[in-house]
Amino acid sequence: MRDHEGGPPKKVVSAPSRRDLVRHMIGRGLSERRALRVIGMSASAYRYRPVADRNSALKAQIVALAQQHRRYGAGMIYLKLRQAGVVVNHKRVDRLNAEAGLQVRRRKHKKIPMAHRQPLCRPQAANQVWSMDFIFDRTAEGRSIKSLTVVDDATHEAVAIVPERAIGGQHLVRILDRLAAARGLPQAIRTDNGKEFCGRAMLTWAHERGVKLFLIEPGKPNQNAYIESFNGPFREECLNEHWFTSLQHAKVIIHAWQREYNEERPKKSLGGLTPSAYAKTLVHKSDKLPSDSKARCY
Repeated sequence: MRDHEGGPPKKVVSAPSRRDLVRHMIGRGLSERRALRVIGMSASAYRYRPVADRNSALKAQIVALAQQHRRYGAGMIYLKLRQAGVVVNHKRVDRLNAEAGLQVRRRKHKKIPMAHRQPLCRPQAANQVWSMDFIFDRTAEGRSIKSLTVVDDATHEAVAIVPERAIGGQHLVRILDRLAAARGLPQAIRTDNGKEFCGRAMLTWAHERGVKLFLIEPGKPNQNAYIESFNGPFREECLNEHWFTSLQHAKVIIHAWQREYNEERPKKSLGGLTPSAYAKTLVHKSDKLPSDSKARCY
């Protein structure tokens, strides 16, 4: 074949292009044998049918999960696939995730100076220790949303996420009473030194109910690591991904995310189980907990 300016023939390199050319010549009346001889292609190569890409279905699943959960990286997508019953190697998921350009852009975090650190011991059962904190956001009109986050240190369940315009000491203890009625009282609660957690209402509530209060040292959020590790995904996957038009809108979105976190979102630290599923294993298999959870710290 010559180019449009009458230059030297262009070489047809790819096998699919050569097959198309053979079909075109056959359609113009040339025999298959003659067309193959002209193109310089063997009959076996012409009749070859490419095998379907074995990764196409898996890649489609990966893309669908990445579109549904924009802040999920390859590790979380791998756990979601395993949760759905897909047997796949994590390296294959990493490769296909990278080929599709789905890597999550990491946000910069403030570097924490090196200091003497002591690991937190995981409690042995639910309701032994809860961790609490506040996290803030705004609605579209610029008004503040103050969300109380409560996590069970043993099960990693989000015990509660309560978004309000403001939460004072009296409001806080009313929330805790509602949680206690539904779930039972914890033996201890770990918090920072915020005024709501150190106020008279909270101290009185804890004393009357026999609940211990553990206050971390000022400026050391790593001492409340369980709630900090929860607040990160809550901020990244929920608050940063939505534009709340009102407080009621925020409550609907946040409560839906809390349910997803507890019942659908697998955690690597829990062996790929969801917090709700892991909580059930603690009830039925308390003698098979991870070694660090057997430490009697509380």
